[in-house]
Amino acid sequence: MPHTLDDDDTVKPMGLPESTAIRLRTQLDCLPTILAGVSEESLNRRPNPEKWSARENLAHLARYHEMFLERIERIRNEDKPLLARYAAETDPQWPPWAALPASEVLTRLRALRVELLERVQELSEAELSRSAVHSRFGEMTLVQWLEFFLLHEAHHLLIVMQRVRE
Repeated sequence: MPHTLDDDDTVKPMGLPESTAIRLRTQLDCLPTILAGVSEESLNRRPNPEKWSARENLAHLARYHEMFLERIERIRNEDKPLLARYAAETDPQWPPWAALPASEVLTRLRALRVELLERVQELSEAELSRSAVHSRFGEMTLVQWLEFFLLHEAHHLLIVMQRVRE
């Protein structure tokens, strides 16, 4: 379970850290700024055939929201499940997501974020302390999984910004 130091230097368990909750609520608020004045052509441009476009990165984030909601349920209901690294290339649901127009991707991304926020707000402190095993990073609590989710998302948001500016 995550812990924090109290004012008297004693260790106490904690639920979802405020900074995590704030980022979960606001991290996607950067999208209007990042995408302001960006053409559909810019969203679809691939600087390299091996790299995703900005739209595909956004589609990946939306699809990963679906996957993460499933992971939350597994963590809540299974004892330390092994959660393999998500790879879009092996996901049968990825091709339809990758083909969506940007407007639809953004609509779905926003709706899935609302669903994720609602789900996380329902979690008890005991559920937040449950853990699962990541194939690369080892055992992590649900709070740590949420941090991982947000860092992964931030990485892709940076790539979206780079792609539309290239």
